[in-house]
Amino acid sequence: MSDEYDVAVVGAGPAGAAAALAARRAGARVLLLDRADFPRDKACGDGVAAHALDVLAGLGVTGAVDGYAPLPRIRLVGPGGDAVARALPRPAYTVPREVFDARLVAAAVAAGAQLRRHAVRRVEPRDGRVVLDGEITARAVVGADGASSVLRRALGHPVNPDRHLALAIRGYAPARPGPPEQLIVTSGPRWPAYAWSFPIGDGRANVGYGEVLRGEPLTRAHLLDRLAALLPDVDPATVTGLRAHHLPLSTHRPPPGRGRLLLAGDALSLINPFTGEGIFYALLSGALAGAAAADDPAHAARDYAAALRRRLGVHLRHSSAAAWLARRRWVVDAAVRAARRDERVFGTVVELGLGDGRLDARTLAMIGAGLSARHRPPKG
Repeated sequence: MSDEYDVAVVGAGPAGAAAALAARRAGARVLLLDRADFPRDKACGDGVAAHALDVLAGLGVTGAVDGYAPLPRIRLVGPGGDAVARALPRPAYTVPREVFDARLVAAAVAAGAQLRRHAVRRVEPRDGRVVLDGEITARAVVGADGASSVLRRALGHPVNPDRHLALAIRGYAPARPGPPEQLIVTSGPRWPAYAWSFPIGDGRANVGYGEVLRGEPLTRAHLLDRLAALLPDVDPATVTGLRAHHLPLSTHRPPPGRGRLLLAGDALSLINPFTGEGIFYALLSGALAGAAAADDPAHAARDYAAALRRRLGVHLRHSSAAAWLARRRWVVDAAVRAARRDERVFGTVVELGLGDGRLDARTLAMIGAGLSARHRPPKG
């Protein structure tokens, strides 16, 4: 006889932990499944923006970034070398996923979710329930199991195609000298691509490089060569913990679910195509999925899709438009120059890349003016 729960959540990363927390807040009996024990490492930039903390606060979670220094600034270098460095509207944090994810799982367990190590391999809708591996039954299931999601495949959706999928490599290196700030260096060659350095506050920084796949295989050596080219002050010999990972971009999302099966986070291709940010999306989509699954399991996918549209629909359209514009690297250079000239433009770019912001006419006009200036003949 199988175990039965109101909601089963497959994957205990940020999306899964948020789903479990939201479902528990609705009074559901929740099983949280993951193939690994926690704490465990996860290849990621480790950046936690203020928007992610807002979602956690709504779930009753505090202390997720305790002990880690706030990062008050970000520096963005465009493909042509122009740069902008300004204070963030609200500080960000760099918290290794080994720590961050374990804290969220602990919060879900403290809220009453049952945690079990289990790698789900088979998903069967059956008689108003969903059965996992023939032994776990739930009224609804949230698939938060990442870029290679079993739940996504069970719904008939393949992985993202090239140009909607990125590959990145991440490691840890000594932090750069000077005041702490997030650093993103975009690349002219191989565009769209960029490297990053996010200081943790313990003398180390999360460093990495990623680029959008375009139909050719990318080797580990290539990724490391590009990392060294864009972050020349990082000695490759000092980089530890190197791991590569895929980033399914939100420009190619499957339907968010069907019936009693829902997808959240990376499983739903919720990676910002403009910046690669994913933790905010994971937490928000997980919270919405968990609430929908607990509230009305029979119509969970319908309700969840509507909630996603209300909360992220406009933003996702705007971030996709920004990614389309940003395929032209001179547009990114113009955006960097506009952000350097105007703090409001800078804020719009940050909100679009790290949270749920939108493009506005003023920002587009200033970027357009920068593009026009690029083609003006020299004076004299």
